Amino acid sequence: MENDSTLYVGLDVHKDSITVAYAIDMGDVELLGKIGTTQIEIDRLCKRLQSKARHVRVVYEAGPCGYGLYRRLIAKGFDCMVCAPSLIPRKPGDRVKTDRRDAIKLVRSLRAGDLSAVHVPTVEDEAFRDLARAWSSVRDDLKQARQRLKSFLLSHGVQYSGRANWGPAHRRWLSTLSFSSAWQKLAFTEHRRTIEDRLAQCERLELALREAVTGWRFYPVVLALQAMRGIQFVSAVGLVSEVGDLSRFEHPRQLMAWFGVTPSEHSSGGKRRQGSITKTGNSYARKLLVESAWSYRHPARVSIDIQRRHEGIPKQIIDRAWDAQLRLCRRRALPASRASIWMSWSNSPGAGCSCSPTAS
Repeated sequence: MENDSTLYVGLDVHKDSITVAYAIDMGDVELLGKIGTTQIEIDRLCKRLQSKARHVRVVYEAGPCGYGLYRRLIAKGFDCMVCAPSLIPRKPGDRVKTDRRDAIKLVRSLRAGDLSAVHVPTVEDEAFRDLARAWSSVRDDLKQARQRLKSFLLSHGVQYSGRANWGPAHRRWLSTLSFSSAWQKLAFTEHRRTIEDRLAQCERLELALREAVTGWRFYPVVLALQAMRGIQFVSAVGLVSEVGDLSRFEHPRQLMAWFGVTPSEHSSGGKRRQGSITKTGNSYARKLLVESAWSYRHPARVSIDIQRRHEGIPKQIIDRAWDAQLRLCRRRALPASRASIWMSWSNSPGAGCSCSPTAS
């Protein structure tokens, strides 16, 4: 065995087992077998792989098992890649899927260079992202709990006459409600207790997140993003925790492709067809981005809340945020201006329209 040969290794990782396949240089792909996921078995596998070649390249698919295996293999000195499962080349007629076939396919795709690596965050970034995702999940649970209570009241003909914004007045109104049936009273009480529990969870997690973000390495990025219109603390923390290091994208188009907001395309020959956005990548980050973009449908201005968020931010970032607001608000108003011009032309006497122009 030559020392300068390269060993390509494909791992099909599951919760309790790992199926291993390998190939040396351009040789045939062989199946090494199935091992467990304990530290001892992984160390034994690393020794076997190191004995076969000096250069070892390992790949496995991103999945629910996380990046623990990646960090172990990197610590052993291996060249490891976590690939995107949705971007693995697949034959249309291949309908047989097994662990052995998946491991062998990973080896061949790695050797051919057909795999796309996913970004692996650091331990600190992943821990902060877990905290941000927990906060997001609790806020979603709170929204669902409130919706369940409103549906329960509506089914019994109980409606709030004011604005149901779950403020102090609405909560006082809920405390005055009562039901004749003991079973309905118990169900109503449990719905209210669920909402109160979720509110307490949101407050605890938000307090912990605000304390943790000040010591995070991307805290300046979180502050800079809040200088833009439509991005407050919730959106800034969610976007940065999901995207991670923005410098890993060489061009803004790559970042937009990661968000899944680039238009889909199906072009052939001389025809070019573009459809809706691809909606690939991180759905939560795309949701935050789209919700923030809705604020640019209004005319450009700097509100009092934005002025508060500008405190302590370098002037260069504030100027960039204002330039972005002017550009985005102008792009949003462009279709409306075109429509008004077309309506004015179509209603003009020379356009062949029998109706008279509408008075402005």
